[in-house]
Amino acid sequence: MNRFPVWKNSLIALVIALAGLFALPNVFGESPAIQVLPARAGVTIDGGVLATATDAAQKAGLNPSGGVLEGSGLKVRFADTEAQLKAKDVIQSKLGDGYVVALNLIPNSPAWLSGVGASPMFLGLDLRGGVHFLLQVDGKAVLQQSLDHGLDEWKTLMRDKGVYAESSGREGDSIVLHFRDAAAKDKGRDALSSMKASWLMEDVANDPLSVRGTLLPEALKQNDDAAVLQNILIMRNRINELGVAEPIIQRQGVDRIVVELPGVQDTAKAKEILGRTASLEVHMVNDDVTTPGLTQELVRDRDGRAMVIQRLAILTGRNIVGAKAGFTQTANLPTVDLTLDSTGARVFQKVTHDNVGKRIAIVQVEKGKSVVLTAPVVREEIPGGQVQISGHMTVEEASETALLVRAGALAAPMEIIEERTLGPSLGKDNIARGVNAVIYGFIAIAVFMSVYYRVFGMISVLALGINLILLIAVLSMLQATLTLPGMAGIALTVGMAIDANVLINERIREELRQARVPQIAIRVGYELAFGTILDSNVTTFVVGMALFSFGSGPVRGFAAVLCLGILTSMFSAILVSRACVNLMFGARRKLATLPV
Repeated sequence: MNRFPVWKNSLIALVIALAGLFALPNVFGESPAIQVLPARAGVTIDGGVLATATDAAQKAGLNPSGGVLEGSGLKVRFADTEAQLKAKDVIQSKLGDGYVVALNLIPNSPAWLSGVGASPMFLGLDLRGGVHFLLQVDGKAVLQQSLDHGLDEWKTLMRDKGVYAESSGREGDSIVLHFRDAAAKDKGRDALSSMKASWLMEDVANDPLSVRGTLLPEALKQNDDAAVLQNILIMRNRINELGVAEPIIQRQGVDRIVVELPGVQDTAKAKEILGRTASLEVHMVNDDVTTPGLTQELVRDRDGRAMVIQRLAILTGRNIVGAKAGFTQTANLPTVDLTLDSTGARVFQKVTHDNVGKRIAIVQVEKGKSVVLTAPVVREEIPGGQVQISGHMTVEEASETALLVRAGALAAPMEIIEERTLGPSLGKDNIARGVNAVIYGFIAIAVFMSVYYRVFGMISVLALGINLILLIAVLSMLQATLTLPGMAGIALTVGMAIDANVLINERIREELRQARVPQIAIRVGYELAFGTILDSNVTTFVVGMALFSFGSGPVRGFAAVLCLGILTSMFSAILVSRACVNLMFGARRKLATLPV
């Protein structure tokens, strides 16, 4: 007799039911939608804003089919892209500048499914449409920043040792220090001995009292790598501000970053945010000179007025932990309110204490161009790390500046060197092709198994179908991103998963040829086939894990689906098919033969 205990049958049934529930949201697809986000701090989105947006679209005859509040924003669904495009302008006009209105997609799954935590898989760029950017980090800017920081470190080390250079500055890709005499030069080199791991120090030809420092290739590469990795982190922060689900942000080569934003149709807004390289710096203003020296530079404010500032920044974006748009209490002018970290607060308090009556410039640096946002006179010491920037800026400019600062300061400027946009229609075509490949492959396998193994073949096909449902459910619960290579992994899983059932069926056949009793043939067939099935799947799983560990992008997506498919196929081929066989034949004592 071949029977599972009641608890095991119940557990298998429960797993299948849950798999069907969590796989169900993927059936309903997505609809064009308008996404609304707050444009600045202090703006909230609630049911009233949702009602205003839907009413505006309704009065324009665009017939929205529903809306939903999501986190700090909302989405309004429409029947087609034509209505979506028209609704964007209508809703933006109705809500005003306090809100960002963008194009997006929203799942069509019923609310009760979302209520139990069942959500569809995220679709990648090639299936959902969206935008692809390739950005390149400016290596020259990284070098200049490294030289500036190096010069500051050199001066600090020598000052601690009581050594001073008569002049210092950058010359090309090097730092040059000039000393008063040979004794001072020797003391300076001794003070800088700890920097030899990163800098090549040598005497300057025809100038025996000068020392030249050049970054070693290893140190320069380390700085370049650090800049790329920090920019990747900042890109993630900025994309989070856009509210994009499951973006792909990864390094490509030495100095490039790939950014893919699935589902984003308003590419202009995405490009504007990602393409901006603005960061904030705080510099002292030198009003006593009009021509900058080696340690100074000439910059202009928004109105074109020139001023000389110290080249070395007092504070940078790294010291800023918070930023939001606001308004002055008296004149109600737009401001950017900054919160500094403990180091920045301490430095800023000391600087304002020591420079009462002098001006401090808040400088925005974007693509190598510096613009002074404001340069107020220090009236008193400013403790607490709270800084307010006001000046000639609009509400929109204040909001964008706060967003960029809040997302973080880029370690180095970047340029968008490649941009591609994939429309939703192309994604739908790719989905249709992928689904058809899986369906046709499944049908071909179902026909072969049913003809060749008869009833046992039909049971194998049922187990294979449950395996597909299990795989889709697991991917949905993990909120994985499905791409075309992932769909190829699903199609491959269909072919590989049936191998286990073929092994089981052939083993049962072999036992029947040896005149085994049918019930014993079933039991022995499953038991003896298990070892072979396990060995073959473990070796494939190891290869899949290697692909996932060492691959990138589409390769990792394919490997993830392959590995998950192996796990679900083991469950379906061994437990589900055995449960079905037991229910059909296990209780029959007088079983003369098996339809296999």
